[in-house]
Amino acid sequence: MIDWITGWKIPVGRAAADLFDWLQTNAAWFFDALSEGLEAMINAILWLFQAPPPLVVIAAFALLAWFIQRSWKTVALVVLGFLFILNQGYWEETTESLTLVLASCVVCMALGVPLGIAAAHRPRLYMAMAPVLDLMQTLPTFVYLIPAIVFFGIGMVPGLIATVIFVLPAPIRLTHLGVSSTPKHLREAAIAFGATPFQLLTKVELPWAMPQIMTGLNQTIMLSLSMVVIAALVGADGLGVPVVRALNSVNTALGFESGFVIVVVAILLDRMLRRRQG
Repeated sequence: MIDWITGWKIPVGRAAADLFDWLQTNAAWFFDALSEGLEAMINAILWLFQAPPPLVVIAAFALLAWFIQRSWKTVALVVLGFLFILNQGYWEETTESLTLVLASCVVCMALGVPLGIAAAHRPRLYMAMAPVLDLMQTLPTFVYLIPAIVFFGIGMVPGLIATVIFVLPAPIRLTHLGVSSTPKHLREAAIAFGATPFQLLTKVELPWAMPQIMTGLNQTIMLSLSMVVIAALVGADGLGVPVVRALNSVNTALGFESGFVIVVVAILLDRMLRRRQG
């Protein structure tokens, strides 16, 4: 009965493989240039974290926490958290994971905010983007690790690319939500006073959308940190490496230790960037 359905398989996988082969052959120059640029950014961020003594980096995070939150409790939590990481011997791995998180934030926010603004101003564009964003968030991460390795090899760059693909929908959707929810009467008042489209965007829409954009930044950081283990599977350094090593050797102590450090880093970043109430 169903032979006529199963007799001819739609070549989804074959078409994807052919597309990747074509890109690898004809766009190698682009991927090489992109890889070199991303690697340079990663190395620069890693140098900022690893060149100074750890206590200097911890002090810088404490000052940043105070500047953002104005709370001595948050500053104390940040200092104690990083001192705990230093005590456990995971400082180098933590700085590598923070490098991946910061690099993904730079890329995702640089792409996500403009795309979210454009989508908010063009509903048809957002309708076209929505299925792609859904695909990026629901496609199993291990699937697009394969083309990441094909195009960029092994190391931090494919881990960054995989992280960006997974995380990018969050800032796009939240920026779109913030800009598109700007009250109509605010727009009309700005236009009545002679605001240009650029002034309308920068003086009305973006200030109104800033809470959602900052939430998008927070989500970008948290989702990027959740990718450290998966990124380790393609050669990215960081806290995911000891987790993978513990999984391969069934080392409960190493797995819990490194996993707990990841949780500590996530808590610290969340408390630093959480919006103050009131």
